[in-house]
Amino acid sequence: MDVWILKLLVIAGAVLGLAFVGYLTATILRESEGNQRMKSISQAIRQGAMAFLRREFLTLSVFTVVVFIVLAVFIDPKPYVAIGYLAGTVTSALAGWLGMNIATKANVRTAHAAINSWAKGLKIAFSSGAVMGFCVVGLGLLGLAIIAFIWEDFHVWLGFAFGASSVALFLRAGGGIFTKSADVGADLVGKVEAGIPEDDPRNPAVIADNVGDNVGDVAGMGSDLYESYVSAIAASMVLGVIALGTTDGMFLPLTLAAAGIVISIIGALSVRPKDMEDADFEKQVAKAHATMNTGVYVSNILMIVASFFIIRGFTGDLKLFWALISGLVAGFLISLATEYFTSAERPPVKRIAKSAESGAAVTIIDGLGTGMLSTVLPVILVVIATVLAYLFGGLLGIAIAAMGMLINLGMLLAMDCYGPIADNSAGIAEMAGLGQDVRERCEALDAVGNTTAALGKGFAIASAALASLAWLATYFEVVNIEIASLTNVSVIAGILVGGMLTFIFSALAMRGVGTGSFAIVNEVRRQFREIKGLLEGKEGVKPDYVRCVDIATKVALKSMIIPGILVIAVPLILGFTLGPKAVAGLLVGSLLTGFLMAVMMANAGGAWDNAKKYIEAGAFGGKGSEAHKAAVVGDTVGDPFKDTAGPSLNILIKLVGKVAVIFGPIFVTLVTF
Repeated sequence: MDVWILKLLVIAGAVLGLAFVGYLTATILRESEGNQRMKSISQAIRQGAMAFLRREFLTLSVFTVVVFIVLAVFIDPKPYVAIGYLAGTVTSALAGWLGMNIATKANVRTAHAAINSWAKGLKIAFSSGAVMGFCVVGLGLLGLAIIAFIWEDFHVWLGFAFGASSVALFLRAGGGIFTKSADVGADLVGKVEAGIPEDDPRNPAVIADNVGDNVGDVAGMGSDLYESYVSAIAASMVLGVIALGTTDGMFLPLTLAAAGIVISIIGALSVRPKDMEDADFEKQVAKAHATMNTGVYVSNILMIVASFFIIRGFTGDLKLFWALISGLVAGFLISLATEYFTSAERPPVKRIAKSAESGAAVTIIDGLGTGMLSTVLPVILVVIATVLAYLFGGLLGIAIAAMGMLINLGMLLAMDCYGPIADNSAGIAEMAGLGQDVRERCEALDAVGNTTAALGKGFAIASAALASLAWLATYFEVVNIEIASLTNVSVIAGILVGGMLTFIFSALAMRGVGTGSFAIVNEVRRQFREIKGLLEGKEGVKPDYVRCVDIATKVALKSMIIPGILVIAVPLILGFTLGPKAVAGLLVGSLLTGFLMAVMMANAGGAWDNAKKYIEAGAFGGKGSEAHKAAVVGDTVGDPFKDTAGPSLNILIKLVGKVAVIFGPIFVTLVTF
């Protein structure tokens, strides 16, 4: 096929994704925001979220300028790699801003729709999540395609992917620390000490908690998967050009990505929820799962058919098709495994809820065991996918398998970002006093969101693992290493340092949450103590919500400085001292420990969260019972697991790979050890 036709098809696919964003946005904004009380609560959440994002981007801009100068001065081709890096940073930041802007406007509309229709509330929340999803794939493909069409040097493509990683590091780690500082602080003083309900307007940290849902699970998750998406495509392009020796190697991944956007739109449009008469909590949750899964099944089936013809047209055989299918199937099965370990409808979560009757300690022990056990299937599935992909297509096959896992990202990210919007709607329903029926409908939507968020985290981690393998393969090609032997002392040193890096990074993220939570707890206690009539709910007495938002923001930005420096500095230090083979060991060590730790923490946290929700729905004594108090403690421990340290490890294992690939040629020229 003519090159210009291929270019037009790729650009058209990306533009269609962005046009779908415009359609969804217009549809969402036509819905009512409800009464003035609801509007004011939503406005406070939106202002806090956008204020955090502005300060985050200000910090990011300083980091971006420094890295831009380094790349422009040291990395060939100069300064085009730096320009690619800047383009990746800007498009990723724009995707995060657009997605969170709509999410903070959709939460109140979801709550208002739930007054009369559970199905309409679900549709608005899902559509808002889809805005984030299609911003990610549309801007990611459009930006990378334009860079690739202007500069055919693959170093520039890698610079674009590196820029996406920088934003993901800031939004994922910083947003995770913010959201869990607020959430843990609000729960410990509000629910555990004061005995007031979740999202009670008397709690000074409640707005910060809702802000955190957006900055951590919408902008943060979006930037994380934007980076995985761009990484998989860029790695496939580089390895494709090397393996196939023609421009077909560049256009194959781009064409597959464009087809994935079109098919994801069809999948998203097939999500059509319908109201049910006299449905209880569990029936609503099950129906919502089934409704959204329809979109997943439709998009997966159509993508299998489309990729068959696309790959056959480019390569003349189906080897890479089977590599892509191995990644797609692995991603789907990992989602099912994650759902099993984190859904309130499944035995592991019910077991944790039952253990809460024995106290908080047993709840935590059972949750940790569940998280550890949940690593088995994802690891086996990634191993199978990797081996099959390599047998079918070599190193390029591994990169294509990573693409297969991410090919329907628009649809999958819509499901994930649905979660925090549903959570916000439940909070607004509580704070605005919309009544028990509305609150229960929103709680059902929120329970589904907890599971879809857990699915998204499992999917993000698995895709990060495959993307990291693709970057490892790319690194070997770039630095021209054929074998990194385990008998080489520099390789062993690199593996050990890489394994250690995961634990340092996780510890710093967890301690950031601990520091932020401590500050929020003290602030909430102070306001309860000093603002007369606040805890009693005296009319006209309001807490200082802004103060808690400000505290969480400062702690988040301060806490992520050292982790951010480590991720970039460690591979550079190893490369300039022990050489390129030590960096290869570093990539293996960080991938091994990072993947396992991320799966364990994400699934344990999701299971604790839904065990609490299961009890709140009436099991084992319901809200206020001893089991509920123990489950709240388990959920509090799980919060930084599933929303801060665990997801941030995705960025770690991918970003060290990008730093290695970008600076690899310099390591080779300076160090031969």
